[in-house]
Amino acid sequence: MRSIRRFLPFLMLAVSAGAHAQFTSAPSLQPAQLAVVINDAEPNSVKIGEYYRKRRGIPEANVVHVSIPDKPHEISFERFQELREEIDSHLGPDIQAVLMVWTAPYRVECNSITGAYTLGFDPSQCAKTCASGRSSPYFNSSSTRPYTDLKLRLSMLLPTESVSEARALIDRGASAGFRVVPATAYYLVTSEKARNSRAGFFPPPGRIESRKLSTKTIQGDVLEGAKDVMIYETGMAQVDKLNTLHFLPGALADHLTSLGGDLLGEGQMSSLRWLEAGATASYGSVSEPCNYWQKFPNPTVLLKHYVQGNSAIEAYWKSVAWPTQGLFIGEPLAAPYRKRPR
Repeated sequence: MRSIRRFLPFLMLAVSAGAHAQFTSAPSLQPAQLAVVINDAEPNSVKIGEYYRKRRGIPEANVVHVSIPDKPHEISFERFQELREEIDSHLGPDIQAVLMVWTAPYRVECNSITGAYTLGFDPSQCAKTCASGRSSPYFNSSSTRPYTDLKLRLSMLLPTESVSEARALIDRGASAGFRVVPATAYYLVTSEKARNSRAGFFPPPGRIESRKLSTKTIQGDVLEGAKDVMIYETGMAQVDKLNTLHFLPGALADHLTSLGGDLLGEGQMSSLRWLEAGATASYGSVSEPCNYWQKFPNPTVLLKHYVQGNSAIEAYWKSVAWPTQGLFIGEPLAAPYRKRPR
């Protein structure tokens, strides 16, 4: 695996105080390249899927209808294979990513449904979930067409527990990128030492002038009262004071913990809490991953690709080296730093 440390000098220059770094915006995923999968057995999925299609201008031909009754949290490998084949049978070669419009199912045995869909189900991970994971060829990739280049279709879930909250999430994603606004990326080094495994990859404090984006590293367990949040990454089982924050359109937020991707579980904080608080996309693991940094978004890589103009789904997928157990959720097309038409 290539070393991530070599990307730190890039950010040291770009994020040093007063830096005037120049970034070339990368083209982000386009609506015509995204398929929307609707669960006809769930009324909320139908309503939200149609709202998303219209709001984002997704071609009707890109909509796939499936039926998954009873909202199971987990499905078997056999049922997943049927579902994947059904979805793929409707997709043409130009489709680069897939948005599944439901909250559950989110797990295929020990794999996340997004990990299993994009990379293929990995039974070896289930023999020992704390073992190292399968490497993603898309990690830190420069590709703008993952299916064309790598035969991988990125995937993400758009949660459907609340129609009104889902619409608000979609609207946040759609409003991101019309203008660059002052914002901050916050990185917390917490008292939960085992959950600080990616702290060595936090970008240095400073500012990217061309993006009006500051980066701050905080030694503490909680961020409180910030009104300019574009990125918030921490390591905690429960994250407090989310109700005091204001997340900007397109904001990304996640916490390194064992079961953030167990969306409807009752143990650690669900990644859904980030979206409910106002973030636009998030990430969490669905089975015990142990604290390998490779199984979580790498802060350096995530920031690099997001400020270069990648969409939320592209930047998040590029930031995880071993994503088999990781669940990507939110509005995939949000791209606050995309290249805007002149």
